[in-house]
Amino acid sequence: MNREVTLPLIVDDRGTLQVAAADVSKLLRTVGGRWLRLVEAGEDGLDEDTVAALTIELAKLADRIDVACIAHSSLR
Repeated sequence: MNREVTLPLIVDDRGTLQVAAADVSKLLRTVGGRWLRLVEAGEDGLDEDTVAALTIELAKLADRIDVACIAHSSLR
């Protein structure tokens, strides 16, 4: 299953980013990392394959945000 997610960058009238992309990317990667640590610790009710797949998708989304922001910054 391959679903595209479009995340518009939040900018003001001057094109200034209003959300720190680095913070969003870090949050996504941190959530995935915490899920993995819970699985490694043997947390009940977490499927290792599902957590791994979700963590990969969060990392891909974080990468896309980073790339979009780099592209946005390079247009200036």
